[in-house]
Amino acid sequence: MRSKDDPHAINFLIDEEGPDPRSGRVRADLPSIVWNGGMAAVALIAGPFFVTPSAILLFFVTTGAALLLGHSVGYHRMMIHGSFKASRWLERTLVWFGAFGGMAGPYGIIRAHDTRDWAQRQSDCHPFLAHKTHILRDAWWQIYCRLDLDRPPHFDFGGLGHDPFYRWLEATWRWQQLPVALVFFAIGGWSWVVWGVAARVAVTNHGHWLVGHLAHNRGPQHWTVDAHGVQAFDVPWAAIPTMGEAWHNNHHAYPGSALIGLHPGQSDWGYAFIRLCEGIGLISNVQTPATLGVRNGLSLVRNDAKPPAVLAGTVR
Repeated sequence: MRSKDDPHAINFLIDEEGPDPRSGRVRADLPSIVWNGGMAAVALIAGPFFVTPSAILLFFVTTGAALLLGHSVGYHRMMIHGSFKASRWLERTLVWFGAFGGMAGPYGIIRAHDTRDWAQRQSDCHPFLAHKTHILRDAWWQIYCRLDLDRPPHFDFGGLGHDPFYRWLEATWRWQQLPVALVFFAIGGWSWVVWGVAARVAVTNHGHWLVGHLAHNRGPQHWTVDAHGVQAFDVPWAAIPTMGEAWHNNHHAYPGSALIGLHPGQSDWGYAFIRLCEGIGLISNVQTPATLGVRNGLSLVRNDAKPPAVLAGTVR
C-alpha cells in the first residue's frame, strides 16, 4: 500500500475519519515485561560472569548487523517507507535481520511505527505517542507497556499481509532467537549466548527507546514540519550506533528518503550500504530528496539549513 500521490505519506495506515490519537490508556504488557525484562536481567546478571573477548566481539558484530541490515535498512527504510526496492532474496534477508533484532515482527513494527507517525502528524496526541513525559516514565511505557487507544487506526498491509514469509516471521519473531542461540552455544558456549543474544536484544530494545525519546524532546533541528503537532530533533552522538537513524529531524522532513544524513558530516551507514547494493545491482529505485522533489510545509530553523528546493535539487 504505497501512496502514488504523496511520497511522504504513511503507507499502511488507513486514512479515515474516526480514529483518535489522544484518548487511551497505558497498560503494563506482560509479554514485553517477560521478553525485554528477561533479556536485560540475563545480560546484567550473567553478563559479567561470561565476559570473553570473543563474546564481546560477537556482541558488537551481531548488534551492528541487527541495527544496520535489520532495523535501519530492512524494516525502516525498505519495508515501512518503501524508499528503495530490493531483489526478492535480499528483501527477505533484510526483513529476517529485522526480526533478529528482537524488537517485533514485521506487522508489529509497522503498526507501532505508523501509529506513532500518524499521531505525531496531528495537532495533538497521547504523550505515549509523542514521548512527552518524564524520561523514566517514558522508559517504562515504551519498553514494558502498551497503549490501548479508545479509537485506534486500522491497517491494510496489502501484499505483505498475504505473504507466507512475512506471516511466518510475524508469528515466530521471538523464536528466531532460538536457532541463533543454539548455534552460538555450539561454537562459544554460554558466553556467546549471553552476549550474542540476551545482551544484544536488551541493548537494541532499550537503546531504541532512548534515541526515540531524545529525538522527540531535545537536540539540533534544521526544519520543522508546519502542520505537525510533534517535531523531531537530531541526536548526533547516536548517528553511528543507529546507522544514520539518529538524524531524526531530517527523517521527519523527508520520511520517504533512503538518505537520512542529509547534511555534510552526517554519518549514514544505512545509506552507504544501500548505495553499495545499488552499485552491484541488488537494489534499485532509491529515493532521496532529489528524486522525491520539494516537500511543501517545511520551515527553516537553522541558518545553515538548505531550503527544500535547493536540497531536492542537489542531494543524490
